[in-house]
Amino acid sequence: MTAIEIKNIFEDIQGSVSEEVFETLLDKGNFKLERIVSTGQSTPEGIWYDQETDEWVIMLTGSAGLSFKGHKEINVLKPGDYLFIPAHTIHRVEWTDSREKTIWMAIHFPAAQRL
Repeated sequence: MTAIEIKNIFEDIQGSVSEEVFETLLDKGNFKLERIVSTGQSTPEGIWYDQETDEWVIMLTGSAGLSFKGHKEINVLKPGDYLFIPAHTIHRVEWTDSREKTIWMAIHFPAAQRL
């Protein structure tokens, strides 16, 4: 019988002031759950993400601003906000809160078949 281990999403955070920390909490091949801890980081200038997988993100603490290619506005996420980013939706992180840790949860999974 497998032991049941309860963990807390806000504990054992490996923080770094200079770079974001990506921690895989669960990886089942076609499903990956990760905790991301940001402390004022942003996507480097001129870089855009174009992911092969769909992604669902929720903001737990802190805040961040996301940009999507072709849209002028910056989308601000605050605690409790979540969004779905379909595969190949080109986006970037414009900023994350530098006053407190920004903790995100991200789920990556195969792109839904589009008709």
